[in-house]
Amino acid sequence: MMDTPKLDGLVPDALRPRSAKILLDALEVMADIGFHDFEVGTPQRLLITVEVWLQNVAAPGGDDPSLAWDYDYVRKQVLEISGSRRWNLQETLAEAIYTRLAAMHGVRHLRITTSKPDIYADARGVGVEFASFTGCAPN
Repeated sequence: MMDTPKLDGLVPDALRPRSAKILLDALEVMADIGFHDFEVGTPQRLLITVEVWLQNVAAPGGDDPSLAWDYDYVRKQVLEISGSRRWNLQETLAEAIYTRLAAMHGVRHLRITTSKPDIYADARGVGVEFASFTGCAPN
């Protein structure tokens, strides 16, 4: 196996990484969610996106799987929480996921987005978002 060449000193300081995040994009879950009569007891598709900005910006020091950022854990938590009970509101579910992941070690910033993709034929989805920052991304 060939080692990747090191480019130390060749990347300008302006291009060094200043943030790192775990992204779980539009995980599809079936959730018993909603308060309308036609929703209660009828699981529906829900897309959940999780963005976890990490305190440690540096990539792992090698290509060893044991050094990987743990996105399996993030996915497991979302699946566990979304399937744990019946939810009336997306806001309540998103907040429960947010609270669980905010307690993870090494989290610098967090954004949770939920979306029901099958509610309106003329919209990709309708949902809610919680973030630890204002604007499009953390400063």
